[in-house]
Amino acid sequence: MKADKARKGSAPRGPRRVTILGSTGSVGCNTVELIEASPDDYAVEALVAHRNAELLARQARRLKAKFAVVSDESQYRVLKEALSGSGIEAASGVQAVVEAASYPADWVMAAIVGSAGLAPTLAAVRRGALVALANKEVMVCAGALVTAEAKRYGARLLPVDSEHNAIFQVFHTDHAHAIDRIVLTASGGPFRERALKDMEHVTPEQAVKHPNWSMGAKISVDSATMMNKGLEVIEAHHLFDLPSERIEVVVHPQSVVHGLVYYSDGSVLAQLGSPDMRTPIANTLGWPHRIPAPSPKLDLALLARLTFEAPDPARFPALRIAREALQAGAGAPTILNAANEVAVAAFLDKRIGFLDIAAIVERTLEALPDRRIDALADIYALDAEARETARRFIGNRAPAGASQAAFG
Repeated sequence: MKADKARKGSAPRGPRRVTILGSTGSVGCNTVELIEASPDDYAVEALVAHRNAELLARQARRLKAKFAVVSDESQYRVLKEALSGSGIEAASGVQAVVEAASYPADWVMAAIVGSAGLAPTLAAVRRGALVALANKEVMVCAGALVTAEAKRYGARLLPVDSEHNAIFQVFHTDHAHAIDRIVLTASGGPFRERALKDMEHVTPEQAVKHPNWSMGAKISVDSATMMNKGLEVIEAHHLFDLPSERIEVVVHPQSVVHGLVYYSDGSVLAQLGSPDMRTPIANTLGWPHRIPAPSPKLDLALLARLTFEAPDPARFPALRIAREALQAGAGAPTILNAANEVAVAAFLDKRIGFLDIAAIVERTLEALPDRRIDALADIYALDAEARETARRFIGNRAPAGASQAAFG
């Protein structure tokens, strides 16, 4: 396969065949932009979106994709009509999404938000593709399964999250024995300096306004609670085969240093760059080579200073909760992810307060017993149970904006 040649470091023959799962989201649109900048270097096999059928159709026409899928079946007619006369095959539904991931692409962008991305990502892994992971929830819910399948089928996992991609760039696998620890940086989100009591009244509109990054609503809220960093610790555990105590988090408001690796000889290697997702996307799209990206060039003299601080555990309990889920193992990370997705959706719907998000996640973890995860079916069953449990707690909630004590 071409992917096998790429893993050995040789140049691919002809255009790299690509598929984008989640093409209409933030990461997907940035990926489309990079591909359109060098159209002769890529051949698009399939594009997948959730419900934005009109944008999906425009992308498919511009990129000359073979297959376009909208997971929301109610949007199929819109997609079909928008692609009429193009020769591009259209489909809808969950199974069609998995079918798109099974198309013979050398490189697959896995950017479907949440646990919905699990099955299509595994389908791409089982083809032995280069899989660019922009969905951290896949590794949180099923990290052991995904890494085992990647090894079994010869797939290569390329992290897209800026922090994991940074570690990936400076993590010398051949010298893994000499790595002391890794550090993931966090901006601290929009409420890094806000008093805890004032955070009770945070609105969704305030929470999605990230100070440095342009991201979707869900991940922006995760950044505001720092649950995203907790999820990233779990993802890093699986990607780099390190225990929780060797994965540190430091708040770095400028979002310039994205990750660091500490080596036993005292050396510290860091990856720096402007806060622009096109950089890590380009790193994976061209891997093992480097390709141009239109990201702003970093000017350290203009920045003048870079600052770092430890995260505040009182302001950001989600980070502690995520580490506890990783330590518990088994199905705890799956429960964590499912409950967080439900709680964030409820907050964005203004049905609960900002501080209630972490409280609901912790209460859901406490309510469900430990259990083994041996197969994908186990993950789906536990995910569904965790979501139902979290919804029940939301239904019994105090008025939106109540403090975490309301869930004690």
